[in-house]
Amino acid sequence: MNKIPNRQVICDVLLEHAKEDRDIVVLCSDSRGSASLSGFAGAFPTQFFEMGIAEQSLVSTAAGLARGGKKPFAASPACFLSTRSMEQVKVDVAYSRTNVKLIGISGGVSYGALGMTHHSAQDIAALGSIPGMRVYLPSDRHQTRALMEALLQDDKPAYIRVGRNPVEDIYTPDSMKFELDQAVTLCEGDDLAIIACGEMVKPAVEAAKLLAAEGISVQVLDLYCVKPLDRDAVLNSARKVKALVTVEEHSVIGGMGAMVSQLVAEYCPKRVKNLALPDEPAIAGKSQEVFDYYGLNAEGIAKAARELMGR
Repeated sequence: MNKIPNRQVICDVLLEHAKEDRDIVVLCSDSRGSASLSGFAGAFPTQFFEMGIAEQSLVSTAAGLARGGKKPFAASPACFLSTRSMEQVKVDVAYSRTNVKLIGISGGVSYGALGMTHHSAQDIAALGSIPGMRVYLPSDRHQTRALMEALLQDDKPAYIRVGRNPVEDIYTPDSMKFELDQAVTLCEGDDLAIIACGEMVKPAVEAAKLLAAEGISVQVLDLYCVKPLDRDAVLNSARKVKALVTVEEHSVIGGMGAMVSQLVAEYCPKRVKNLALPDEPAIAGKSQEVFDYYGLNAEGIAKAARELMGR
């Protein structure tokens, strides 16, 4: 079982590159510990900015640093970064096309018992609606590393959402064939497609195994690149199968599932079931307890797939 959270991998990659590239800077909103960025602050104190609990200032300052030639990575709890500072993200980062990478930590229901005030169930909808803003939800530590390495090479805005807890490996360093903005097919099938992102990819793979044992052939697509949506990958999946299930740690409104459904409805109409958090305040509890309650686990995904297939 992997014990390294994706947030730690982000820090590791930044530490490796900041040794040679002094333009890399990190900003936090009283979150260096929960973002696993204390190591960066200690190693590169002149490249680290503690903004306090002031997410709007965090984003605007990051945009100003980018205008001055720096390469800022602004980390804050996803629930606050995506809502409290949305105007600054829209105007200072996306519309202004500044090279700011926003790191939404403890995304989804990671904060568990703190409940709806700290769940980030609307971040994909909020930031994905802004022109010029890319949205990524890596599924494990290996994909997180590959994504960070790729984003260090470009100068466009992006939002990266990671959870608080370690997640089981989906890839290995050798099997991680990564191309930015291209979804990854984890297994092939022609009965049903399961499209997932972030922490939901692992239970999607497990659900596919359960369904395969019942004779249902399932394709699993890791859609870490929620925006820009890999339209070709989604439509290729839709054309091969009879129905699709989307799974995400987000509100059922405005998220990855909604984007997939809209695309499929227009170009390749098929039945689509969106598995996500309902349009109501989510329960408080440990992440897995919340997932289990809403059927966002292997058994729940398999059950929804069977119903969709009429089994």
